[in-house]
Amino acid sequence: MCEANAYIEQDGKEELYLESVDIMRPEEGGIYMRNLFGEQKTFDGEVKEISLLRHKIILKRR
Repeated sequence: MCEANAYIEQDGKEELYLESVDIMRPEEGGIYMRNLFGEQKTFDGEVKEISLLRHKIILKRR
């Protein structure tokens, strides 16, 4: 599997935002994400880092 978990970086800590992200794309007003279970979220911020080896997406609020 190639999905990753998305985390929000806040105050030097990482908080889980969405597990098993399958689709991620920029949209007007944020970043759209959908996971393997069909859960959908739009994050108002930007991508700080993506680690493909660690299956991890780090998001940062605007």
